Amino acid sequence: MSKLHYITRPSSLKENAPLLIMCHGYGSDENDLFSFASELPEELMIISLRAPYAMQPYGNAWYAINFDADKGKWSDNEQAKQSVNLIAEFIDYACNTYAVDSKNVTLLGFSQGTILSYAVALTYPEKVKNIIALSGYINEDILPESINESDVSHLNFFCSHGTVDQVIPVDWAQKAPVFLKALNINCEYSEYPVGHGVAPQNFYDLKDWLSKHIN
Repeated sequence: MSKLHYITRPSSLKENAPLLIMCHGYGSDENDLFSFASELPEELMIISLRAPYAMQPYGNAWYAINFDADKGKWSDNEQAKQSVNLIAEFIDYACNTYAVDSKNVTLLGFSQGTILSYAVALTYPEKVKNIIALSGYINEDILPESINESDVSHLNFFCSHGTVDQVIPVDWAQKAPVFLKALNINCEYSEYPVGHGVAPQNFYDLKDWLSKHIN
């Protein structure tokens, strides 16, 4: 049984379906990104996860973000690492439960969900193939101390960010392609003239990219 609550959209395929797992942002839930599902390729088995920590009065988080007078804004990296492991375990659960291709797994994250998707891919590269990283950044504090280039060479990243993002500065996101290319990882990075959200053109571009990379 999965430790994470989730909702699904079945694939049009009876077996070996490509799997897409969605990880929402801080304060949201599994229904947020799932609104994309009806617009995505029908051969995909789509699963949208709910983060494990309930917030008040509503919404969920993958890890706490604390606002402290001394430290300023800081993330609970230990909780974040636990959630990385939860998502990795869920990938195994999904591959064992549904008629999907375990070699064709895509993670789609937004904001906090993107930060974790980066970390899952770079910690457990054998479990994923493609990563769609929307409005997030790479938090090196939750990555392994060393990453073997040959272990991550098969990964593909689509990274995008709003140029006027008021939640996560665009210059944080711009470090991601530099980090990935240093590991010789295939990465496409785009910016759109929006804030902390997904512009229509961004969605069309990620859909086009996804269609090419799930085949």
